[in-house]
Amino acid sequence: MLLRFSPTSPFVRKVRLAAAILGQTLDIEPADTQDPSDSLRRQNPLGKVPALLTDDGEVLFDSPVILAYLDHMAGGDRILPAEPRARIAAVRLEALADGLMDAGILVLYEARFRPAERHEPKWLDYQAQKMTRALDALEAATPMGDGPITVGEIALGCALGWLDFRFEGKWREGRPGLVAWYEAFALRCPGFEASKPVA
Repeated sequence: MLLRFSPTSPFVRKVRLAAAILGQTLDIEPADTQDPSDSLRRQNPLGKVPALLTDDGEVLFDSPVILAYLDHMAGGDRILPAEPRARIAAVRLEALADGLMDAGILVLYEARFRPAERHEPKWLDYQAQKMTRALDALEAATPMGDGPITVGEIALGCALGWLDFRFEGKWREGRPGLVAWYEAFALRCPGFEASKPVA
């Protein structure tokens, strides 16, 4: 399996961690999402990473689909629980963490793609409020962190690590429960330290 990747993408990190947890080997190939000639745009019409090229010629995207596929290839019920209530809890947490990353990326892109004099304060505030609400909800209902690692915990660990990387860890202030969960997760998740994004 070949993973098209960007080294700083938190969604790519989700896939790399899932593979590490499941004991799977992925070949990796960098992708330039800004380059119209990169084959990524033919592999994934959205032009986004991660994209996983499977051994039977399919291209899978985006990260929740890829994690579900990796779980299936590992026999199922590993990172994506089979029991319905546990499964819903895991994918709900994944959706919240993914949404947190999406909002953060939109804030980052506003600065990256528009000059400062054209920034839209209402838009930035709208995204920042999403992030604050998500973090506060996670602090109020921090995952237990005492069972098998799920897709939800993988996504949350990647989201918080990415916020450390891009937003100087400001999420930590006033959220001791979430900080404790994150620090414990970093120790129990295979490949977590090795997959940290670097500038």
